[in-house]
Order: sequence, then C-alpha cells, then structure tokens
Amino acid sequence: MKEMKVDAIRNGTVIDHIPAGKSWQVTEILKIHGAPLLVGVNLSSRKFGRKDLIKIEDHELSLAEANSIALIAPQASISIIREFEIAEKITVTIPSEIVELIVCPNPNCVTNSEPVLTRFATGGPSPGPGGSVSVSCTYCEKRYRVEDVRIRV
Repeated sequence: MKEMKVDAIRNGTVIDHIPAGKSWQVTEILKIHGAPLLVGVNLSSRKFGRKDLIKIEDHELSLAEANSIALIAPQASISIIREFEIAEKITVTIPSEIVELIVCPNPNCVTNSEPVLTRFATGGPSPGPGGSVSVSCTYCEKRYRVEDVRIRV
C-alpha cells in the first residue's frame, strides 16, 4: 500500500472531514489571502468514505470563520495548531443568521437591485449523511438549499 505524507504545520489551522469535492467552496468562504494553504481533495476516510482536508499555515480561524463553513461542511472538525501540537479543537455550529455571505437566487429580491446586505436565516441539515442545510432570505422569504445558492466572493 502506498502512503502519502504531508508535512505538519507549526502554527495554523487544519480543517478535516470536509465533504469530498467541497474544499474549494470552503476556501472561497474563508477568503484566506497570503497564507500558505494545502488542500487535499477526495482523500480516503474511515468515517465518511471520501473527504477533503485543508491546512492553513500561520492563520487561526476565529469561531465566526469556523461557523461560516458549517454551511458547506457541517461535520467538519477544526484543529488550531501551535508549535506542531493541537492546541484547540473547534466544533462548527451552523449560525442562525448569515449576513452578506450568500447571494439570493431570487432575481426579484430587493438585495439584487438595491444596496442592501443579504440576510438569511438557516435551517439545520436534513437527516442522513451529507444532509443539506437550508437558508431562507429575510427579505423575499424564499427558502433554498445551500447547494442552490451562490457564495459571495
């Protein structure tokens, strides 16, 4: 069996258990610029079958950043690394409200024609593995699956 080895990071963040193929969406949400980044895609996982992984060097995610990725990866585990050791683990929680992160897909929504920040209320993931989080626009009141909305970049 062939083994792939990736160097440990001295300080930073490791985001593990991202659903396979979703790591690029997570990096878009986080908007990490300038920090060295390692993205592992479609890696094998005993727990989920396949997964993605992100290592961000010299950047510790805040709780707000961690929770923002819960939309894409509600089962993600986040480890803050200091001096090559896990110093802290963060459990992601889906925030009850999301401001300015999502673009409303409804072309008639006021957020698409006026200078208004988007606001969405969230609903929990649907049952089962890979359950979808739903969001509801505060202005037009339409409900969408997270997979059906665009992340603002």
